[in-house]
Amino acid sequence: MNPESYQPAHFLWEFAEGVGTVILNRPERKNPLTFESYAELRDLFRALADAPSVKTVVIAGAGGNFCSGGDVHEIIGPLTEMDMPGLLRFTRMTGDLVKAMRACPQPLVAALDGICAGAGAILAMAADIRLATPETKTAFLFTRVGLAGCDMGACAMLPRIIGQSRASELLYTGRFMTADECERWGFFTRIVTPDTVLAQAQLLAKQISEGPTFANTMTKRMLAMEWAMSVEEAIEAEAVAQALCMTTEDFARAFEAFSNKRMPQFQGN
Repeated sequence: MNPESYQPAHFLWEFAEGVGTVILNRPERKNPLTFESYAELRDLFRALADAPSVKTVVIAGAGGNFCSGGDVHEIIGPLTEMDMPGLLRFTRMTGDLVKAMRACPQPLVAALDGICAGAGAILAMAADIRLATPETKTAFLFTRVGLAGCDMGACAMLPRIIGQSRASELLYTGRFMTADECERWGFFTRIVTPDTVLAQAQLLAKQISEGPTFANTMTKRMLAMEWAMSVEEAIEAEAVAQALCMTTEDFARAFEAFSNKRMPQFQGN
């Protein structure tokens, strides 16, 4: 993947100074997802594993909303007419998008505003860091359309972010969380103004991108892997991971910079 020439068909892509920005761009419908955009997003996040010039990624929505979920007319309607094998292909594809977001080596920062619902809330959940505005309204509203709350990894991931009881309430009721609730419960990292949320997310992504790339990738990998480990296993895994980081040139650069009382200039190797 060449991030400088990449031109997706179903969303916008910007790349500058190591930061890639995905912008869901159907503002007239609050940026819903389609079969095609699900697949293209999945393919992008898979391809990012082979894009070393991309250090971090921001995902946002256009027009004052993040994402209203799956498009009612282009997805929900056709799903009611599919057979079971077709339905399973679809649900596995949507889950593959979350897997790709979690597996891509770059830290992901979500810039959220307005509606963040259904699959849109899942995309936000799959990011590593979430910035939002006071106007952001978040709901895992699958039960409202007759589905289970266990969609795209929600039952595994949401309780780890906000706690089992809170996640259970949201997944059973499908109600909207206010921005204050999201911040208080730890779903949002912080709340900023609507006119600055994208810029703040890109600034944070840029700050992360200036750090040691290999070490950031290792941190993301350990954060994911250690969910399924005992504390003892996690400590051993981190010992191996940190020893690997100590073999990088960035580690040596940091020591040299510290010794000479200056900031290190990491180069990603």
